[in-house]
Amino acid sequence: MQGCEASILLDDGPPIISEKNVLPNKGSVKGYEVIKAAKSEVEKLCPGVVSCADVLTVAPRDASEMVGGPSWSVKLGRRDSTSASLLLAKTGALPSFKASRDDSLISTFGDNGLSARDMVALSGAHTIGQAQCFLFRDRIYNNGSDVDAGFASTRRRGCPINDGNGNLAPLDLVTPNSFDYNYFKNLIQKKGLLESDQVLFSGGSTDSIVREYSNNPSKFKSDFAAAMEKMSEIRPLTGQEGVIRRICGALP
Repeated sequence: MQGCEASILLDDGPPIISEKNVLPNKGSVKGYEVIKAAKSEVEKLCPGVVSCADVLTVAPRDASEMVGGPSWSVKLGRRDSTSASLLLAKTGALPSFKASRDDSLISTFGDNGLSARDMVALSGAHTIGQAQCFLFRDRIYNNGSDVDAGFASTRRRGCPINDGNGNLAPLDLVTPNSFDYNYFKNLIQKKGLLESDQVLFSGGSTDSIVREYSNNPSKFKSDFAAAMEKMSEIRPLTGQEGVIRRICGALP
């Protein structure tokens, strides 16, 4: 939570209170078993050498390539944290799915050295993946003219107003399993699933970037790769800082 140091992988257990349980993460962040399996294989070849943070940083690069997205350079040599910060995760260090203004998102990303363009490009990762009903219920029932009526109606079928909090819907209804630029086309059509998606195209300063990416997939992919590379270098632990966890969910 304090940088690129794999704190999110730590499980509950004294003295750790896991970041996995904070609202934006619980039930939404997936793939822990993929990281665990990859780390297990690495440990067989290089025990105690490669950190969980490095495995966690390489994984999205490889996953992006597998679904037609870009690749990027990943520096190695990170070390793992010895703590988690549920408090930081709860108090705004993570972008809110309820963000109603693009400048609030710009500020959150800016606190981590990322520009507005980086933020919009990284949001394009929502071309893949799913969200839980409770994260977008307000948008499809209460957003009025800011959401396409047909899109809202379709999403309501799988997200009742008083039930089904954990029901999943694709973040990109058109091509949910491909890395492409339909996410940005969706925003222009008022078909962003989360409020924090649609706010990127709602009359604010990021509208022009959304339009640019909706017309230029190559530019989106190159900017996404550059932003991912920049994000992978946010406050890493190196040298004698931190540890190398052999099991990513537990301290040595």
